[in-house]
Amino acid sequence: MNFSKLLFNIAVVSSSIFISNGVAIAQKISPTEQKINTLLKQMTLEDKVGQMAQVTLDVLGVDGATTFKLDEKKVSDALLKYKLGSVLNTSNNKAMTTTAWNEVVSQLQKMATSSRMKIPLIYGFDAIHGATYVADATLFPQPLAQAASWNRSLVRKAAEVTAYESRATGVTWNFSPVLDLGVNSCWPRLWETFGEDPYLVTQMGVQTIEGYQNPLGGKTQILACLKHFLAYSDPKTGKDRTNSWMPEHYLREYHLPSFTAGVKAGARTVMVNSALINGIPTHINKYLLTDVLKKELGFTGFVVTDWQDIENVYKRDKIVGSNKEALMLAINAGIDMAMIPYDYKTFFNDLISLVKENKVPISRIDDAVKRILRVKYELNLFEVPFSNNSEYPNFASSVSEKIGYDAAAESITLLKNKNNVLPISSTSKVLVTGPNSNSMRTLNGGWSYSWQGEKTEMFASKYNTIYEAFQQKMGARNISFSQGVAYKMDGKYFEDSVVDFNDVITKAANVDYIILCLGENSYTEKPGDLNDLNLSDNQIELAKVAISTGKPVILILNEGRPRNISRLEPLVPSIIDIYIPGNYGGDALADIVIGKINPSGKLPITYPRYVNALTNYIHKPSDEQSNPQGAYDYSADYNPQYDFGFGLSYTTFQYIDLTVDKTTYAATDEIVVSFKVKNTGSRSGKEAFQIYVSDLVASLTPDVKRLREFDKIELNAGEEKLIRMTIPVKDLGFINTNNKLTVEKGAFVIKVANLTKEINVINNKTW
Repeated sequence: MNFSKLLFNIAVVSSSIFISNGVAIAQKISPTEQKINTLLKQMTLEDKVGQMAQVTLDVLGVDGATTFKLDEKKVSDALLKYKLGSVLNTSNNKAMTTTAWNEVVSQLQKMATSSRMKIPLIYGFDAIHGATYVADATLFPQPLAQAASWNRSLVRKAAEVTAYESRATGVTWNFSPVLDLGVNSCWPRLWETFGEDPYLVTQMGVQTIEGYQNPLGGKTQILACLKHFLAYSDPKTGKDRTNSWMPEHYLREYHLPSFTAGVKAGARTVMVNSALINGIPTHINKYLLTDVLKKELGFTGFVVTDWQDIENVYKRDKIVGSNKEALMLAINAGIDMAMIPYDYKTFFNDLISLVKENKVPISRIDDAVKRILRVKYELNLFEVPFSNNSEYPNFASSVSEKIGYDAAAESITLLKNKNNVLPISSTSKVLVTGPNSNSMRTLNGGWSYSWQGEKTEMFASKYNTIYEAFQQKMGARNISFSQGVAYKMDGKYFEDSVVDFNDVITKAANVDYIILCLGENSYTEKPGDLNDLNLSDNQIELAKVAISTGKPVILILNEGRPRNISRLEPLVPSIIDIYIPGNYGGDALADIVIGKINPSGKLPITYPRYVNALTNYIHKPSDEQSNPQGAYDYSADYNPQYDFGFGLSYTTFQYIDLTVDKTTYAATDEIVVSFKVKNTGSRSGKEAFQIYVSDLVASLTPDVKRLREFDKIELNAGEEKLIRMTIPVKDLGFINTNNKLTVEKGAFVIKVANLTKEINVINNKTW
């Protein structure tokens, strides 16, 4: 940490006195910090502990109510007697109208601010692709699909709309963005990430944070929450909330950069990894939560647990023999607020006892509460504790809907188009089939109107499923429908059954094309775990039936993770991945199929060919050896179905004239990379260009290549554009085994499309 930053942290976080050469120098404390210090002095231990507790809304409601209603006695008990500082979630696991939200939040805030300390609540929910727990809100593609757009501006616009529409409810805190790397294709939360590459995740994450928060405290902004700190997405088993094994330099090389950038971008809350790293539950990992996050990164906001995760340290992970002991470890490790979410009385009483027993120092409690109060002041909650939907006339406006449509259209990725079968004529006869063909639930995924997305059909009937979108775009008389396979909507996400294959065959006889919609039903978190990345047997059989008709099959993949298609890929002429595209995904897909929109999405993940070959694009040379030695074959096959960054268009682009401003660089220099992109096809199109760099020799085995820059441009037919990008040499470095960023002298290769240029770095430098 540099000297000026150290002074800032001392002034803002801990002390008003700075010692220099033995002389005490008074530091100026901001007005907000003065307010916090004044408030803290008036607070009892009970007041402070209450601020550190967060409960779910259902705890405060009338039991069994179909229409949620707050219970005044329960609210009074929680907010006045136990002085709780935060509430989360919707009621009955179901979206509410903005009017209902306003009533709930305003009543809670009025009760909270009637207390002796008059401290407002901070209310949070998961609005990860729009205000997802709000009826009629604008829902966007899920984050993985947004990343597939490779369009920073669109991602930011979606975040701005999400913030605006969330604030219309009165809620001010969003448990988003997910900055985990989507590196494990099995992991059920892959679709909540911005992909597998640290730079791509960082860039999209920063856009999301700024879209939510900038400027923090405004009436149309909402608080971001970086999650899940750290390496939650890289479990050894591929299943949610299970252990990760990795050395610290690996953590810092791949998993930490997005969070570092998020803190730098101004995010004020961080949620913790629900699992373990190297056998240590992250919620009690003081090194990560305090030494790295708070001290090294200079994070001055507050850290919140995930759902019931302090309890898991005791019950699941067997670290201690009681919940009270787990609470002691978590708070001392750096947890500031606990998402309890039900039994707040035990939390309250146990934490007070731990302080009185000198097992949790009062200084740790004071630090946690100051962090929470700081964020509440920054949100302007003391002045404006709740808002009214009448102040937000642009809620679900046509402008917002257009952003949702554009985000879906730019994310949809054309993976195969043999003999240019696409686009098809809008007057063609088409059969739409498959379990994902007539479902708004599958277009939106989890965290859509309810936790698992199972209530989506109750709220999204005014939008178009894939089948309905094709009817609208091509005329109902040209569209036939036969579901073929159906999900069990009241069962587990992977359960499906055959409907009628004979009907598919019969209707296929009278059409020109088959739109085959396969993939996954909605899920998230632990309920979304799987044991097999292959598509279900029933879906595979439906695909075989469709292919056997002899009609051209356009395979549509509507999925949150890359389900294996290696048996189907050679048999179909066209494949489109729509990921989880949101309420406007059906419309955008239909427009792409008939050529109204030119596809421009590119994969933000590596699409594996086999279920036991899940190597990411960031890998070591040993993962793709081709050097048989003597009698023994040590070759290794890296052969994904589709590469990270891959995506086709209805036009073609040519890359020419790759140059750099010089051939040798110092470690502190910047590289100016220039090249031209030309649209050599017959129609306009958007192209996401990508700049990769390979370190040819390093003291720690280098990755084969790494994404170092990207952007998206639009070119008319025949148009050519000069691209000039600047890349700091420092960005080509790696984290060594001493956990330091280092650049080593030697040769590097810059790669753009099929062009390469070699450069040399002339000195070593470690930061």
